[in-house]
Amino acid sequence: MSRVCDNYVMKLYLFIHKAPIRVVKISLKRARLRLRRSMLQLKIALAQETLETKEMLIIYKRYTKKQASSEELKIANQQFLDVLKGLGLGVFAVLPFAPITIPIIVKLGKVVGVDVLPSSFNSPNSDNTKQKT
Repeated sequence: MSRVCDNYVMKLYLFIHKAPIRVVKISLKRARLRLRRSMLQLKIALAQETLETKEMLIIYKRYTKKQASSEELKIANQQFLDVLKGLGLGVFAVLPFAPITIPIIVKLGKVVGVDVLPSSFNSPNSDNTKQKT
């Protein structure tokens, strides 16, 4: 009986001893998945921004030939503002401590009421939550 109890205690000890290792493995896996999800969102946003910029250039080319409507020109001008926003953030990306400064600038812009990020980087989920409140 004592041997069974010792065996059970030993198994329990090993289980508890390995728990921190399991927690670390789980948190690393979770961080890896979060990073992968962020990178996919960034890839999608950049692809969308590229398509919109190409469309903007086509509209401006048609405007030089007097073939673009005023609605198309408004869309192109809005995309041009998005390109300028991206260039503005690109300046901060070159500076040291960019992983710290860019989120601070985005948060400060939200507090002040200025949209710092291009439109393709704004998630549709945040728009839905703003409309519900």
